[in-house]
Amino acid sequence: MKILQVVQSLGKGGAERLVLEVSRALKRYYPDVQNRIVALEKRNEYTDLSKDLDIVYCDSNIKLSLSGKSTIDVVEFDRIVKDYCPDVIHSHTYKAELISREHIVPNVRYFTHAHNNMPEFRNFSIETIFKKDRLTKFWEKCRIVAKYKKCNNRIIAISKDTEMFYKSTMPKSIVRNIYTIPNAIDYYKFYRQREVDFSLPLNLIMVAHMSDYKNQTFLIDVLKNLRDQGIDVVLTLVGDWRNNGDSIRLKAEQLGILSYVKMPGLVEDVGKEYQKNHIYVHSAYYEPFGLVLVEAMASGLPVVTLDGRGNRDLIVQGKNGYMVYEQDAEQFADRILEIWNDKQKYYEMSVFAQEFAKQYDIKPYVDRLLELYKCV
Repeated sequence: MKILQVVQSLGKGGAERLVLEVSRALKRYYPDVQNRIVALEKRNEYTDLSKDLDIVYCDSNIKLSLSGKSTIDVVEFDRIVKDYCPDVIHSHTYKAELISREHIVPNVRYFTHAHNNMPEFRNFSIETIFKKDRLTKFWEKCRIVAKYKKCNNRIIAISKDTEMFYKSTMPKSIVRNIYTIPNAIDYYKFYRQREVDFSLPLNLIMVAHMSDYKNQTFLIDVLKNLRDQGIDVVLTLVGDWRNNGDSIRLKAEQLGILSYVKMPGLVEDVGKEYQKNHIYVHSAYYEPFGLVLVEAMASGLPVVTLDGRGNRDLIVQGKNGYMVYEQDAEQFADRILEIWNDKQKYYEMSVFAQEFAKQYDIKPYVDRLLELYKCV
């Protein structure tokens, strides 16, 4: 079998990480399966994870315009497909969707990986008529759905929330081709026996790029609440802080707690960061799945998170963590202390979190993926 994984770039992100983890697992467990990654941008922030993988960069581009002239240049991508002769083309981002479906190749099995509820696929509404951006996206949707029908496209949803979104926005002929397979991690890369020193400051960690919807400023309020209660606590925010980092720092400075906030930026080995901390906290108000939550659990960290919809599948309330359904810093802080102040509860949650995360190991995930590739 020859698989072509198509992704916009190899920048830091859940979709990109999954592509690389799947590719590494295929190479390790199924050396007879050929797997190539096509990245549409020459950006690689996973130099260690991508090492020794078959990766090619492709300069193709599509920019569609409803009112003006569209740019469609897929010559290089078409050449890659012709030379490689894949059995499966598996796309992971919206740009990859457009480029890989522009010219449908006979006898190739096409898969769309729905890493989130892509706004391009929203249903038509009155608002669509009056907003040019919405109207353009709906036109793009009609265009690509026609191509999905032509290639009998399959959609892989990463959570129940994502599954319901695509079932509500796709025609019946495509709905029957939706499969839900939660994302996966290399479990044993993160798993460690934990010995916790409760005399240390309480160390909280969140791993995510810093954007409005990841909502890290909320955790500054949580940190302030904890410190006002006399808790010796430090918050580490791992991720690219170039876009939103200044506003997070400013808020922490205004509240007088900047010295208790660490922002190390992008890190190559996030597993080491989990090992330095006690509880994983997640503030995103929308989370398609939450791969970082599974990584943290595999590392033995209980989780306290806001409801991001897609991460509802990951929290067993009171067992591996807590989901907080309101953006209430006091309530969120109380859940953290409920875990931290009870050593027995902490250890029980840590053990349960690791056992829970094991079901998301990459090996059974890849087995399921190959089964799906072969059966359709």
